[in-house]
Amino acid sequence: MTDVLLLLQNFASLFVESAPWLLLGLFVAGVMHEVVPISFLQKHMGSSSISAITKSAFIGAPLPLCSCGVIPAAIGLRRSGASKSSTVSFLVSTPETGVDSVSVSYALLGPLYAVVRPVAAIFSAIFAGLMVRWFDNESSSHTHKPVSSCCSGHGHENHEHHQHTVESSSNKSLGATLGKVWQFASGKLLEDIVKWLLVGLMLAAVIKTWVPTDFLTQWGDGFVAMLVMALIGVPMYICATASTPIAVGFLAAGLSPGAILVFLMAGPATNVSTMGMIKQEMGTRTLVLYIFSVMSTSIAAGYGLNWLISHFELSQLIYLEHGIHHHGEGGQWVYILSALLLGFLIGKLGYQSIKKRLISTQHKTSNCCH
Repeated sequence: MTDVLLLLQNFASLFVESAPWLLLGLFVAGVMHEVVPISFLQKHMGSSSISAITKSAFIGAPLPLCSCGVIPAAIGLRRSGASKSSTVSFLVSTPETGVDSVSVSYALLGPLYAVVRPVAAIFSAIFAGLMVRWFDNESSSHTHKPVSSCCSGHGHENHEHHQHTVESSSNKSLGATLGKVWQFASGKLLEDIVKWLLVGLMLAAVIKTWVPTDFLTQWGDGFVAMLVMALIGVPMYICATASTPIAVGFLAAGLSPGAILVFLMAGPATNVSTMGMIKQEMGTRTLVLYIFSVMSTSIAAGYGLNWLISHFELSQLIYLEHGIHHHGEGGQWVYILSALLLGFLIGKLGYQSIKKRLISTQHKTSNCCH
């Protein structure tokens, strides 16, 4: 019973931790859907060229979106005309780093990680995009039809609506635009991701509850340690900022700086929710290439960091003494209110889904009787 309560507590903690970032991601996706012209996305992210992949990596790197918030943003980009390779590049670079995680890295891990994390994230994103470009190239006509999804029956309508929005955005008031942003973000888009969101959070809670820290720190240094950190990090649901204090604990427990970097890259870059949405939106092959790219580049970056530290004596640029990370009393209410709002929106979607099923069942029963 104690373990069950701890599991629920960890789930609630992760839900609260991710709520504001998910809401931010939904808002960004809604803004992109309503405001950003399709022509702009097609110009910078619509092709599978190396230039587009690189631009996507640099566009995503500074954004303060975590692994939960980037999902709706990436879906919004994809459905608005971005290519698979550019979307994957954006999907890797955005959660792996950001202005917020860089500042936290500097404060808790030292200046070396503050520099290495964004650089490694950008290279990882470009590599992932190139892998998709080389081994899962799509036809150039994908932007003229809706991306297959559970709601693809409305794809043409949404595409035409977005085009109309772009053409008439100058004639609409700010209030009307924000209203449509909220309607899209809290409705259709949240409905598309909520299942994988909850599955990912629960799996992360399971890992946090039953995978002991000793299991991770016993490997110390070398390839095995990095592979273990990658395998643990890939399904884990954690953002770049929240992963930093966990990494501090691993570092203090004896893991090498390179193994820590593997966790800092693989953990935020992907999780069960992200993998589910990639499979749904872009297919199994893209998902396999995505996972391979994240794991291989994170391990390569880990080896590279260990080599740099040993050859250039950079260990003094890593902090081993650290404090405990808190959101602070002034910011805690933001997380709580965000979690309450997100819980309300998910509950509302659940109620609407149950209501639709009941109505559908009643109609079927009525039809059988006539």
